[in-house]
Amino acid sequence: MSFKNIRGNEQPLEIIKRYLKHADTSSSRSFLFCGPAGIGKRLAAITLAKAINCVEATNDACDNCPSCLRIEQGHHPDIHFIDDSDSGSIKIDHIRQLQKDMSLRPYEARKKVFIINNAHSMTAEAANALLKVLEEPTKDSLIILVSSKTALLFKTIISRCQIVKFYPMQRTSLQEILIREYGLEPDKAHFIAYFSEGRIGRALSLKDSGIFEDKNKVINEFCFGSPGFNDLQITDKQEFRAAMNILAVWFRDLYLLKSGLAAAQLVNLDRKDDLLRVVKSRSFPEFDEALETISTSLLRLEQNINIKLLLANLSWSVKN
Repeated sequence: MSFKNIRGNEQPLEIIKRYLKHADTSSSRSFLFCGPAGIGKRLAAITLAKAINCVEATNDACDNCPSCLRIEQGHHPDIHFIDDSDSGSIKIDHIRQLQKDMSLRPYEARKKVFIINNAHSMTAEAANALLKVLEEPTKDSLIILVSSKTALLFKTIISRCQIVKFYPMQRTSLQEILIREYGLEPDKAHFIAYFSEGRIGRALSLKDSGIFEDKNKVINEFCFGSPGFNDLQITDKQEFRAAMNILAVWFRDLYLLKSGLAAAQLVNLDRKDDLLRVVKSRSFPEFDEALETISTSLLRLEQNINIKLLLANLSWSVKN
């Protein structure tokens, strides 16, 4: 994907494009792409790696040349990806390998690019090793740190990077994109745009996931059905967390609607009539209790309490 095809985040993309115009003489050797998860930071990092090495040299990725294609496929010898997917953290051995790769001349690229995804998951040893790398960057290399939790990064690391902040889109703008470019029905597009909090990457990952249908099943079963959850298949922690997230958003809508929120700002706008009916019959303390029960259930889930027991307890607290 090229920059012109990335939607939202126009301001950070302009910063990246300005860098590309002066990449050969720029003093920037490292970037920190920061912002909420699912907002397109990693995609922007990959696109920057493609653009800086694209054969067409147009300050964007052509997506057709051998360099762009190999980077997109993850097969380019000069583009390196480091993340925490294998062990849950980025260890010092990852950074030592980065140092080794950086000391070598590029095989074919203009610049070697090292993308460190979830950079906040570095161990202290790895962070200290990276700090030394950032203090002595090589001219033919670029390091891009990607993080949604910059508070967990060493301040000394942050200070040595050019910071590029990514922000969520306006929910209404994201909704329009989902309708116009991806053919979603208005109700589904509204829910996904608001449920994803304007994060376009998160929204695109949800659009074909069945989340819209699943959330209505969860709401119907927990809040309007009889205990037993016959229509739900909640058998593991991941499914339970997903159901709790849906319920938390439901009660968020109820709470804010009772406080005077405009109906258009509801996440579950397709259930407006149900929400209005519940708001008339329930009180703020009851909503507080339901939200507290959801929070407590998630805590107990991590303590390995039986999921069926948690579901049974929830049914009495959240039922409308």
